[in-house]
Amino acid sequence: MSTTPKPHSSEDIVGQKYDRCLADFLVKAGVGFSAGVVLSVVLFRRRTWPISLATGFGAGAAYADCDRSFNPARIPGTRIISQSQMPPTSK
Repeated sequence: MSTTPKPHSSEDIVGQKYDRCLADFLVKAGVGFSAGVVLSVVLFRRRTWPISLATGFGAGAAYADCDRSFNPARIPGTRIISQSQMPPTSK
């Protein structure tokens, strides 16, 4: 048996990223919804806007993470260097 990992196709990589994004969205929106329900019951006399606001914050955070996953150039402080700008490597 070989211990070297099999190369992944680009469809597999994109599929894994979409799966992670969907799972992240469900978790963060769910946590936001839960926090909104607690805030609504405890502090705001059962109004609905804290639930909507907290769920939106969770969904927005998940969207931002997914956007960074698909486009790493949007990560603050990241610089994309072309192949011609890279220094030669010594082997």
